[in-house]
Amino acid sequence: MTFDLKRRAAAEFMGTGALVCAVVGSGIMAERLTADTALALLANALATAAILVVLITTLGPISGAHFNPAVTAVFTSRGKLPGTEALAYVGAQAAGAVVGVAAAHLMVALPMFTPSLTPRLGFAQWLAEIAATFGLVAAILGGLRFRPDAVPWLVGLYIAAAYWFTSSTSFANPAVTLGRMLTNTFSGIRPMDAPAFIVAA
Repeated sequence: MTFDLKRRAAAEFMGTGALVCAVVGSGIMAERLTADTALALLANALATAAILVVLITTLGPISGAHFNPAVTAVFTSRGKLPGTEALAYVGAQAAGAVVGVAAAHLMVALPMFTPSLTPRLGFAQWLAEIAATFGLVAAILGGLRFRPDAVPWLVGLYIAAAYWFTSSTSFANPAVTLGRMLTNTFSGIRPMDAPAFIVAA
C-alpha cells in the first residue's frame, strides 16, 4: 500500500516525536530513580531501543520510518525519495523532535523547554558520532538487503549497543540532537555543542 506525502510526513512527525519523548523521558526517569550514571545510561539505552523497534514496526509500512534526517539523506541520495519529499520528511522530523521534548517535560511537570547546560564536545565525541551514524546506516541498508523483516530489531539493537561503545552515547540523528538541545536533563546537549554533532551525523 502506498501512502500520500501528507500521511508519510505525519508518520515521520509522530515517530520522531515519540522517539525523542522516549529518549528524554527515560533519561529523566533514570536520573530521578538512581544516582548511578551507568545504570541511568542502561535504562536510557533500553528504552530507546525498545521504542525504536515499536516505531519502525508500526510506522515503517507508512513512511519507511526514517525518523532521522541522516537516514532521509541517504535514501534521497540513492534515488529512493525525491528531494521535495525529503524536505517534507526533514521538516516533520524536526517538528516532531521539538514536540517530543515538550511532551516528555510536561509528563513530569517540567517546563516545556529548558536549554541544556550539558557539554558534549571534542574530537573524540565528533568521531564517535560519525562512527555511530555510519554504523546505523550500514545496519539499515544491510538489513533491507538481506533481512527486511529484521530491520526494526537491527536498528534497536544497534542503537542500544552504540549508546555504550561510543563516547557520545550515539545521538546519530540531527533531529534527535535538535530535541536534546531543549532539555537540561540526563540526555541533553548544550545548544553551542549541537552543530558539530549535527554535522558529524
